[in-house]
Amino acid sequence: MKTFTCLILVLSALVASSLAASIDMPEIHTQSQLIGASVSISKTREANLIDPNAMGKGKTGPEEEKNAQFWYDLANEELAKRLEQPQLDKRRAKNVIMFLGDGMSLSTVAAARIHKGQLKGNPGEEDSLSFERFPYTGLSRTYCSNAQVPDSACTATAYLCGVKTNIVALGVTAAVNFNNCSQSEDPANQVKSIAGWAQEAGKASGIVTTTTLTHASPSGAYAHTTNRFFESDTDITTYGEGQNDPATCTDIATQLITQAPGKNFDVMLGGGIGKFLPNTITDPFNKKGERSDGVNLLSRWQGQHPGGVLAYNRNQLLSVNASKITNLIGTFRSGVMNFHKMADATEEPTLTEMTRKAIEMVSKNKNGYFLFVEGGLIDYGNHYNSPAYSLDETLEFEKAVAEGLRLTDPEETLIVVTSDHAHPLTIAGYPGRGTPILGLNQDDTDVNGVKYATLNYAVGLEQYLDAQGQRIDLTDKINEEGGFGGCTFDFIYLLILIVLPAGFIHPSYIHGNIGVHAGEDVGVFATGPQAHLFSGVLQQSTIPHLMAYAACIGDGPVGSFCNQ
Repeated sequence: MKTFTCLILVLSALVASSLAASIDMPEIHTQSQLIGASVSISKTREANLIDPNAMGKGKTGPEEEKNAQFWYDLANEELAKRLEQPQLDKRRAKNVIMFLGDGMSLSTVAAARIHKGQLKGNPGEEDSLSFERFPYTGLSRTYCSNAQVPDSACTATAYLCGVKTNIVALGVTAAVNFNNCSQSEDPANQVKSIAGWAQEAGKASGIVTTTTLTHASPSGAYAHTTNRFFESDTDITTYGEGQNDPATCTDIATQLITQAPGKNFDVMLGGGIGKFLPNTITDPFNKKGERSDGVNLLSRWQGQHPGGVLAYNRNQLLSVNASKITNLIGTFRSGVMNFHKMADATEEPTLTEMTRKAIEMVSKNKNGYFLFVEGGLIDYGNHYNSPAYSLDETLEFEKAVAEGLRLTDPEETLIVVTSDHAHPLTIAGYPGRGTPILGLNQDDTDVNGVKYATLNYAVGLEQYLDAQGQRIDLTDKINEEGGFGGCTFDFIYLLILIVLPAGFIHPSYIHGNIGVHAGEDVGVFATGPQAHLFSGVLQQSTIPHLMAYAACIGDGPVGSFCNQ
């Protein structure tokens, strides 16, 4: 009977997973959490789990940090300190690939490493992720100009443009105030990205993400905006608080298609087709476009790139012959792509497959390339307090990194792996070696003798308290040894690791609507030409300057190897 019950649970979870694959995940970040309380909240904004207008209001930073030169000078100082050491590497990076694990805290890296080993049937702690085997590692300081704990916009501006800015802002200096579009439209306040530097040097360029092409992280490669949520003209009305007019404020999708460097990208792969289509058109996923201006930006892109190809599913992407086309856009969902665990494998390509196709596209340029690849849903899993998601996404991310290594020449390709920000995930107590990383710590209890989960969050959805505010026993909810409702470990493995919609939300200390970011440093892992420069503790905004130095692009210091 127990076996039958568990089969029903698994089948139900599989059905739930199948249904979820046809529904776009909600946006995690919302404006009010990021910049502060808003005067009014539209229904569209209420659909977000964190109102984006909450994060930045009332936050200020040092006056001197509003000037881009402050960050350029600081980056040059950090580079100069590294160049004081013996420089044995005389190689020039023809190609640069930046892999970004969004929300991939060091605790997430450690837990994913253990998870990887345990999936093989081993204790787990002894395993390693592909990028952990890189020869050089460092730490990146992630704060933004006006916030101790950042979002993915100000961090993208740091690690792609080399300047720290205000929370929620993209591709502009901290002189731009929140929701002041006239300031962000002013070229004097805009900063170039390493993608632009690469294009100016005659190199190919592109972006890959499991979120959307207009999401905060990839947008750092091309956009200039006061508000990361201005992804379409409709969003400017929704999030602009009546201060901004779409006619004079250029949305992110429009910037990608019509302005440099975005319009010159050789390849763009991810989700988010809705931001490019008018609301009079139904997209390939049976949803209406989001634009109110009637503009079909994908048609405009096709007109600009007659040799370019658009792909909407995995088969179309894999069938593309990169040698026979000039440019490629792949948009595989209306919004963000699905978690790997939930994705329809016949419809959505994996991050590894997108990385492979992107490298095929940019490798055609004899001058080399800059490629940005984001595992964006690690962050979503941590926001949901679901390590079963975030760790699986981290393992998908490390596979993509391994594919990048396999397809490139280490003598001419610099690969840098890092994260934008952390999450307050902890591996708690003194669990014995091989304790299931997604399960209960069997070796420790709280003061009341109640066991607790190995993985916990600071802020989140579930505290698992009784009516008296005491922690409850989680054995029946998360129990790899005794079972889930009487199920054996094999069934729990399916329920928790394979079909998470029926799985476990990990405990948190503070009750919130959703999990939050954390402010500690994140890891930097590097291999290839000049990879030694990425050792030690550095400002996040120094990262693109080090990549540019290695590739001999941009306006910064020039290495002697650039003349070889």
